[in-house]
Amino acid sequence: MKIGKQQKLVVIGDSISDCGRVQPVAEGLFDPLGRGWVTDVDALLGATYPQLGIRVVNVANSGSTVRELKVRWNDAVLAQKPDWLAVYIGINDVWRQFDLPRMPECHVGLAEYEKTYDALLKQVRPSLQGLVLMTPHMVEPNRREPMRQRMDAYGAVVKKLAKRHDAVLVDVQGAFDRVLKYQHPMALAWDRIHPNQTGHMLIARTFLSALNYTW
Repeated sequence: MKIGKQQKLVVIGDSISDCGRVQPVAEGLFDPLGRGWVTDVDALLGATYPQLGIRVVNVANSGSTVRELKVRWNDAVLAQKPDWLAVYIGINDVWRQFDLPRMPECHVGLAEYEKTYDALLKQVRPSLQGLVLMTPHMVEPNRREPMRQRMDAYGAVVKKLAKRHDAVLVDVQGAFDRVLKYQHPMALAWDRIHPNQTGHMLIARTFLSALNYTW
């Protein structure tokens, strides 16, 4: 297990990680981490590695793009002083280009996405024990579908940034692709973006496997 004893893991991202978490900072009693994969990760860590006492904090916000992360970065990330940071961002950067095509001010192009994301990581990487970058996903098996193609391009940027910043890469899109060989997208996510509980557990399993979790 790559995360060490009594280390603090902070998760930042969009609605896939938010999942109704407690605001402004989610941790502690009474299921504050939301209804998704972050809670699954916290529960599995606590059940399997109780001796490590890993602290999980969720600061993800629904609807976020890298622009929103930039605005919140000091308070949501740097002020938290994480040992490990997991970043799962990019879905809305892509989605707004398709569901709000007449509002270009809401669109985060690929160049801006990479430049902003890279600058944020440069700020925090020297202070971290470990960094985890997660590819944005679309629960769509047709890789020629326009939004899926765009999502893959943003995922390629995440893979490049993971190498650049010596981060653990969690290929969420690849994990969904493997399951989509056997299940229809609507069995995992009604809108091809927001996963049901099976989808969230798939994300949690992929995340923990990348950190050498013992199943």
